Amino acid sequence: MTKEELKQKILQVIEEKVKKGGKSKVYLKDIQRELPDVSPRDIKNAANELVREGKLEYFSSGSTVLFGIPGVGIGVETAFKKEETEE
Repeated sequence: MTKEELKQKILQVIEEKVKKGGKSKVYLKDIQRELPDVSPRDIKNAANELVREGKLEYFSSGSTVLFGIPGVGIGVETAFKKEETEE
């Protein structure tokens, strides 16, 4: 599988999870479960490249990193603004 094919598969996995009404952000391990024949390192590198291209975004709670489609669900800025106003 080429890097471009892998990136398309990652996008497809995330989009399917969002469409099913599940979470808008996905753990790296969730992506790895869906693509068992691909090395975790290759998945991580491809996902990071998708972030640099603007096709995915990071969401970090500090202890873990999730990947999501930009504009879907709560973004990092919104989540932290919400926390600040609740205090």
